[in-house]
Amino acid sequence: MITLDQVRSFVAVAEELHFGRAAERLQMTQPPLSRQIQKLERSIGAQLLERDNRRVVLTGAGEAFLDEAYRMLNLVDSAGDLARRVDAGAAGVVRLGFTAVSAISILGPLLRRLTAELPDVEVRLSERVTNAQVDGIRRGELDIGLARPPFDTALLSSRVILREPLMAVVPEAHRFASLGRPLTPRDFEGEAVIGYHPQQSRYFHELVVRFLANAHPRIEQRVHQVLTAMLLVAAERGLALAPASATSLHVEGVVFKELDHHGGDTRLDADPERPVELHAIWARDVASPVVRRVLGVIADVVE
Repeated sequence: MITLDQVRSFVAVAEELHFGRAAERLQMTQPPLSRQIQKLERSIGAQLLERDNRRVVLTGAGEAFLDEAYRMLNLVDSAGDLARRVDAGAAGVVRLGFTAVSAISILGPLLRRLTAELPDVEVRLSERVTNAQVDGIRRGELDIGLARPPFDTALLSSRVILREPLMAVVPEAHRFASLGRPLTPRDFEGEAVIGYHPQQSRYFHELVVRFLANAHPRIEQRVHQVLTAMLLVAAERGLALAPASATSLHVEGVVFKELDHHGGDTRLDADPERPVELHAIWARDVASPVVRRVLGVIADVVE
């Protein structure tokens, strides 16, 4: 069996072409060095060096083996370096889940920062709604999610990474589009509203319900995605509520209006003026070095 000590011994002799200098370089005496070369030649089944009292030269087999020896040692060195970087969280793979709207607000800056600070970390992206992200983390398919609360705190750790306002989305031809004040819950009385699915889009459904708690709108549709709601507004099928970051979608035919939360039910909102939260979530009992490093970068991007 070939050992790394044998390969390193051979490389030293091949480069020095002198057993005495090679032994000195390896900080050993000549007899054990000669034995390492002999064992290596027996393991390979070929003579690698021709030596006598005056000189040492490489055989044809020795020249061929020297190229492979360099590759072996480089591979071992790079493997060790990779292991150290993985152990420090500077290399590896992170599987990151995100929602469509979270991609607007933070995904771009986060990926640019990760490329700059952790270039050897491969980020594998997976677009999923919050429930699917939670399931993915539980099954070990995802490492980190960018998702909406609430979460099972017995299963997941979480950190708020973004708070933003909830806004009204109205057709550009609607009378509210030119209204010179924020919209109140009472303004939605009798208006057609595009709502969100209570299971598949539970978070935005509850935000809408809380804001319109004291109004009586007509819920025309219930959709799963913010973009779908905005497209229906553009088609003049009703009004909708959406996070402020959705303005970046640049849907034609809609106008975003600020909301006046007085009169809505804001008791459950940590910040009534910015009730829309985005969290980083990860498994409570699993946090590899690379996951911890990526979470640190997320925190830096938010700050």
